[in-house]
Amino acid sequence: MEKHSVVVYLVLAIVVTNLIRVAPMVFIRGPIHNRFVRSFLFYVPYVTLAVMTFPDMVLATPTPWPGALALLAGIIASWFRLGLFPVAAICCIIGYLLI
Repeated sequence: MEKHSVVVYLVLAIVVTNLIRVAPMVFIRGPIHNRFVRSFLFYVPYVTLAVMTFPDMVLATPTPWPGALALLAGIIASWFRLGLFPVAAICCIIGYLLI
């Protein structure tokens, strides 16, 4: 790959990333009063994290069953309001033991 194209790709990535972050501040001046939009924006980070994490959790093992059972254990542990570290530890231990 040429050095010139790497610089162009890097600058393009910087511009796109900053546009995504700056555009809401430019177009939305005041507080958002619409309940639907507020709840949508509240849950976007959680949905994004789930979409990025779920496939890797199920497909990290040779078969999907240990990953799916670890995911189920994590959901149950989080239902009982355990913290992030204990839930992650439980999921890792169950996934490791079931391989």
